[in-house]
Amino acid sequence: MSKYIKFFLVGLFFGIVLVKSEAVSWYRIFEMFKFQSFHMYGIIGSAVTTGILLLLISKKIKLKTIKGNLLTVPKKDSGFKRYIIGGSIFGLGWALCGACPGPMYILFGTGAFSIIIVLIAAIFGTYMYGILKDKLPH
Repeated sequence: MSKYIKFFLVGLFFGIVLVKSEAVSWYRIFEMFKFQSFHMYGIIGSAVTTGILLLLISKKIKLKTIKGNLLTVPKKDSGFKRYIIGGSIFGLGWALCGACPGPMYILFGTGAFSIIIVLIAAIFGTYMYGILKDKLPH
């Protein structure tokens, strides 16, 4: 159990950063979807840029995983249509509930208990995907 403390602390720190940067604010998300503010685009853009730079540095220094393998990014399956449809469904859900799936638990931790409805819907959606996965075009 004590070996998981570091993950808990990193998650706690990440949650605090998201709350303090207002990345979990429904108002900031609402502004983003109405193209009224650069705030969320700046946060997302910074995260994407940081991720790209860290991946490039990791490849350059030949960083290895915990298992000793070289760090690699697996190739994505091609298919423009499925990414457009999936991204649209994801974005619609994000816009309707005002929360990205990532900070749903953080919102619960801040006392926004109405997020329970979104959590239940997300768990149900994940369950339904598991049932229908083999019948969907991939």
